[in-house]
Amino acid sequence: MDRTERFYTIERLIRSRGCVSFAALQEELGVSRATLNRDLLYLRSRMDAPIVFDRHDNGYRLAPEVRDARQREHQLPGVWFSEREIHALLTMHQLVQGLDDGGVLGRHLQPVLEKLQGMLGNSAAESVELVSRIRIQSAFKRPVKSRYFEMIGSALVTRRRIHLHYLGRARNATSERLVSPQRLVHYRNTWYLDAWCHTARELRRFALDAIADAKPVDEPCKELSQKALEAAFDRGYGVISGKDIQWASIVFEAETARWVSHEVWHPRQRGKHLPDGRYRLEVPYADPTELVMDIMRQGARAVVESPDTLRQQVIDTIAAMKKAYTRS
Repeated sequence: MDRTERFYTIERLIRSRGCVSFAALQEELGVSRATLNRDLLYLRSRMDAPIVFDRHDNGYRLAPEVRDARQREHQLPGVWFSEREIHALLTMHQLVQGLDDGGVLGRHLQPVLEKLQGMLGNSAAESVELVSRIRIQSAFKRPVKSRYFEMIGSALVTRRRIHLHYLGRARNATSERLVSPQRLVHYRNTWYLDAWCHTARELRRFALDAIADAKPVDEPCKELSQKALEAAFDRGYGVISGKDIQWASIVFEAETARWVSHEVWHPRQRGKHLPDGRYRLEVPYADPTELVMDIMRQGARAVVESPDTLRQQVIDTIAAMKKAYTRS
């Protein structure tokens, strides 16, 4: 029985029996006196568990203020999280801290963070040390204003619409959009909002860092199914959506194949090791822009087999690069 399970058991026994002696707890848990003492101390001092020792009944019970009808559903703080889940929550906290200022959300999350840190180690110094060893290395990050992130998150939960001033990078122009938020996506160190655009009357993906202004609108969202979102955004390669899906076949040299064969380029990808040690990867795509960039990242170690249109786009990109370097 691990520590989290022991916490569950202690809480359950005290709740069901009202008052439980130290000996009874020790027998149920099958631990030493020292371990049970540490668990009780940890629950009370680090997790704010309202457990008190009743000298009259010689046992542990919930404090009187949490036994009344109003608070009968009280649960011990943090009991619902395993240590692996806590690490995941701390990782999410670092993602939020990666916003441009981290201010508003950071202040909201700070009490939760402190509680989680208290659950990670046997001492404050130990938990701080452990948190310092969890790091998200972000490259090419595009900062997002936390006030917009919080507003969009709130609209997602309350299912309300948002009025956006959005900078379209292709045209380098700002437009106004009324949108119904459907989901947030974190992709390659950038946050995106998948939403129904009432202005364009279709599903659109918006980069949060390109939002120039945002205001909540007191109107209910247009609701779409997860299948509709997946069909619009998840079938193709990368973050750029499209309706017409093609399959790209890319062959990697044997040396590169050793690690590429373990990479996930797309959830629906197909891979095959070839007899000569090379590796063939097949991925679906709608727009070739991002796929071409990722193929180019491999240099001469990757060659597009098909389709011919994608192969030609890579060749044209190589020729344009050579021309640019020749000019300079």
